[in-house]
Amino acid sequence: MTTSVHELDLPTLDLLDIPFEDAQSVMLGVAATSWIARNPFGYTILRHEDVAAILRDRRWHNAASIIPELAGVTDEEFLARQKVSILSAEGDVHTRLRRLVAPAFSPRAADRLRPFMREVINGLVDPVAASGRADIATDICEPYPIAIICELLGAPKSDWQLFSRLAEDVLRVFNDNFVEDLPIIKRAQEELDEYVRGLIHDRRARPADDLITALIAAEEAGDRLDTDELITMVGAVIVGGTDTTRNQLGCSVALFADHPDQWALLAERPELASRAVDESMRFFGAVRGTGRFASEDIEYRGALFPAGTMVMPSMSVANRDAAVFADPATFDITREAAGQNHLTLGSGIHYCLGASLAKAELQEALPILARRMPDLAIAGSITWKPSNVGIFGPEHLPVTFTPSAG
Repeated sequence: MTTSVHELDLPTLDLLDIPFEDAQSVMLGVAATSWIARNPFGYTILRHEDVAAILRDRRWHNAASIIPELAGVTDEEFLARQKVSILSAEGDVHTRLRRLVAPAFSPRAADRLRPFMREVINGLVDPVAASGRADIATDICEPYPIAIICELLGAPKSDWQLFSRLAEDVLRVFNDNFVEDLPIIKRAQEELDEYVRGLIHDRRARPADDLITALIAAEEAGDRLDTDELITMVGAVIVGGTDTTRNQLGCSVALFADHPDQWALLAERPELASRAVDESMRFFGAVRGTGRFASEDIEYRGALFPAGTMVMPSMSVANRDAAVFADPATFDITREAAGQNHLTLGSGIHYCLGASLAKAELQEALPILARRMPDLAIAGSITWKPSNVGIFGPEHLPVTFTPSAG
């Protein structure tokens, strides 16, 4: 008879009040002796092989769909919405949505926006270049992805700030203050729905070369997205395509500031941008971990995980697994690709739909910042977001650099 995971003698991790820098060190220490540890909510998965296996196993469902219920939310309309979003849908619903929209998120679609990405990032650097000082988080990271998403959707520049606010408020669903934030989340979702409905109505009348037009036209074997599905999909793009990128860019720049030799190398060799992005995501990813729950009884590694069991695969620890990455504690943008990829973008059916877009944004931004902000150094203290937020990054990242005229 298979032993229940609840009965195993496992190390315990309780990191709620530990700063992220210390938490990572503690988890790496546990990972050296165990692939799994008990935590206050379930189990933390610590090694690359096991994190990848669970993310790829369709019996483990994305916990994003049940976070509201776990927090005690009973609003049926709100709960139903979570289950049809591509960010949390499972089974046939997810497969259908992904099949219909995947072509609109291809690498080729992302590549078309690269000239605009360069224009935006240069425009954000221009006001601070001559002073040699900036708050990377607020001056660069926060506005950068919003402009790209608006261009992708065909929304006007005047709506950039609106999108930024709505994305931030909707993403409160992943923070540790859910019940208190629910009115803000619902209001933002409703406002976003209404705005997107208007965009869709306009594009149906006047098709354009943008994502909304592509999603309206998406069809396979006569199947199309209906209006509500389009609204939910575009909302997911706005939410998923802003906070992740702005936080990852902030994490990456903070990381480079601690490795000035790598910053100088990237400025000198911008062709390393692709490797630099993957290496910074591996070494210091904005998405530190995720949640899954057993949709049925699952046997894995000789243990039984009863239906409903919560696990938290730790991508940040898996990305430092010496069994996969040579010298994993070293940040090296010339690193050859490993046999297995880093897991910051996930794996399996919930692998980041916008991965090509996010990578392109980072690949265009980082070399330009490295060239235009030489001798980058942290100026004071970085203010980090709480370690329990869903997508981690700096709230303030003050830096100095050698000024330039352009």
